[in-house]
Amino acid sequence: MLTRRTLLSGLAAAAAAPARAQETKWPTRPLRIIIPTSPGGSPDIASRLLGEKITGRLGQSVVVESMTAGGGVPGLQQVSKSKDHHTFAMLTGGFATQAAVLKNLPYRPLEDFSYITSVVRYPIVYAVKPDSPIKSFKDYIERAKANPGKVSNGIAAAGSVYHLLGKWVGNLAGTEINLVFYRGTALALQDVLGGRVDAMTDAATSAIPRIRSGQLRALAVTSAERYPLLPDVPTMAETVPGIKVESWLGLASAPNTPKPIVDRLNSEIRRALGLPEVQKWARDSGVLTAPSTPDEFRNRVAGDIKQWSDIVVRNKISI
Repeated sequence: MLTRRTLLSGLAAAAAAPARAQETKWPTRPLRIIIPTSPGGSPDIASRLLGEKITGRLGQSVVVESMTAGGGVPGLQQVSKSKDHHTFAMLTGGFATQAAVLKNLPYRPLEDFSYITSVVRYPIVYAVKPDSPIKSFKDYIERAKANPGKVSNGIAAAGSVYHLLGKWVGNLAGTEINLVFYRGTALALQDVLGGRVDAMTDAATSAIPRIRSGQLRALAVTSAERYPLLPDVPTMAETVPGIKVESWLGLASAPNTPKPIVDRLNSEIRRALGLPEVQKWARDSGVLTAPSTPDEFRNRVAGDIKQWSDIVVRNKISI
């Protein structure tokens, strides 16, 4: 007997069938990964490497596109508004600091993206030139306390994770550190090596090669525990309790991305991150692979935004 309930159930199933069929056929064309940074950096290399590893399994190629205009915000807006389920973003830790500092973003950082998985994680490194009179991070902090505003730290870009971290270190240590802003870490490196700036803050991705080559000497890392790729370098928290920061890369898409697609990509990225050649690339690049569930990745971003927003408010930072 045909009842109203069975009729409605049948209509609902029929309506859902095309959507399920579309998801089953996904992907139907090349995937596009937008990165908010310049070509040649870790987000670019990681996106291309993972794209190469999942292409054969998905049956479609992966195209990586760098969109750096406006701090990468317009590119990320494209992803947040995308409706084709073939456009993605390789987010960086800077996504969270932008959300904390910039008040008029054209997207809601948590609500307007589907979080797929984190990809890698790595700390920030405080470093000096090899023959610097500053012997340790504890020495660095003691000098800063004895000479407030005199001990300098070279950082890339106002409003960046390095800027907010520098303020946070000063807050917790109870002193003022002279933050010197540069357009990129290469210029900061020149002044550190020339003795014009006492120290510099850099991501492990670029600091570790410089440390391994003897160009810089590490004082401390921001991770909660000693970093496996720099096991002899103390954490900042050993001197200034409370510091705990790791930057990251992670894949995201538009908020309307169907769960089967999110789950499929999550599974494929996890598999790729476990491959020996990808693990080797990670170690050589100074990062650790960090696959996660979609919820774990979203929670990480939410926690970072909260942490950095508190520091922005406390220090009245406006960009």
